[in-house]
Amino acid sequence: ELRDLASKHPNLVLVKLDVANPSMITDAAKIVEGKLNGMGLNLLINNAGIYTPSSSLETVDTEDMIKTYKTNAVGPMLMAQAFLPLLKKAAQESIEKGLSCSKAAIINISTIMGSIEKTPESFFKPVVSYRCSKAALNMLTKCQALTYREAGILCVALHPGWVKTDMGSQEADLTVDTSVRGLLSVLPILSEKHSGALLNWEGKAIPW
Repeated sequence: ELRDLASKHPNLVLVKLDVANPSMITDAAKIVEGKLNGMGLNLLINNAGIYTPSSSLETVDTEDMIKTYKTNAVGPMLMAQAFLPLLKKAAQESIEKGLSCSKAAIINISTIMGSIEKTPESFFKPVVSYRCSKAALNMLTKCQALTYREAGILCVALHPGWVKTDMGSQEADLTVDTSVRGLLSVLPILSEKHSGALLNWEGKAIPW
């Protein structure tokens, strides 16, 4: 489907990437830099994530925890590091004041399941490795926001809702279309007041 889309839109470039593989992240950043022809990168969305449905306190093991953290928390950290020079370049060359997605931004796709305060409401699905990795991603987002703000880069974590995907299953509340339209309507309104926050697909704040 992606290749079909790319064939119809010449401005869409597909880059092979596995965020659990640091060398592939480095290679991807170099490819993107080449495609930008000296320009900066305005928006980095870290969307990759994995989920083990059977991960409970009784069954979760070292391998599951490490594998999930590698993709869900370490991957977004390394992606931000690799693309930071391009994001800084976009911020430096922008004439916009404040922070925004049209200037330079890192958006980490997180989940309400990473919220410690909200855990009792959704614990009918324990998914321990997923929850812990996304709580780590939320902390990463806050740390990125505090660190990269001086460079003019906005950092926000977004919860897309429970979506009918391979990961979310058909039990989920939202269609992909509804979730994506919601997220796309939130991105343009993000500003410095949202820096380091966790928001849902409707732009509403989620407690940590």
